[in-house]
Amino acid sequence: MRIIAGKWRGLRLAPVGKGDAAAHLRPTADRVRESLFNVLSGGNYGDPISDARVLDLFAGTGALGFEALSRGAATAVLVDDGKRALGLIRQNLKICRAEDRASILRRDTTRLGENPGAPFTLIFLDPPYGKGLGERALAAAHAGGWLAPGALVVFEENAPVSPTGFSALDTRRYGDTHITLLRAA
Repeated sequence: MRIIAGKWRGLRLAPVGKGDAAAHLRPTADRVRESLFNVLSGGNYGDPISDARVLDLFAGTGALGFEALSRGAATAVLVDDGKRALGLIRQNLKICRAEDRASILRRDTTRLGENPGAPFTLIFLDPPYGKGLGERALAAAHAGGWLAPGALVVFEENAPVSPTGFSALDTRRYGDTHITLLRAA
């Protein structure tokens, strides 16, 4: 895995191998990430990355959050509760030297609680597929004040999603991965 573009373009992230099924680590492939960020920066959604406050739920390796930081996001909070995932995020935080712009939150993403700071404008969700965890995490983020009004949500799942309270903007399919772009009410 590597950072595709921006300040850290070409930087190799901590190796995961094929992932860790037991820990539900299934990193977003470089090509899918590249396509996703091309869609985001294509102009149809304004400029959702520059100066964004990024919330990366089910962060895994943190690759989506670090990619956004590389491309100009202001800050990122990377949320996961897996021991292996947290270790990889810490390694990638050091590799990118992003300690001043990113933080790690060890928490069950479906039980975020109240947001202690400013809300987030760009949210990534890459939950374990087919378990309904992404919808629960998004509901928890909304209830806890984590989402800014009109926040852009990038939801990765094995099928298109349409959670209550969000308007669907676009859905793209990359093999068995479906990426749905949503707008918070």
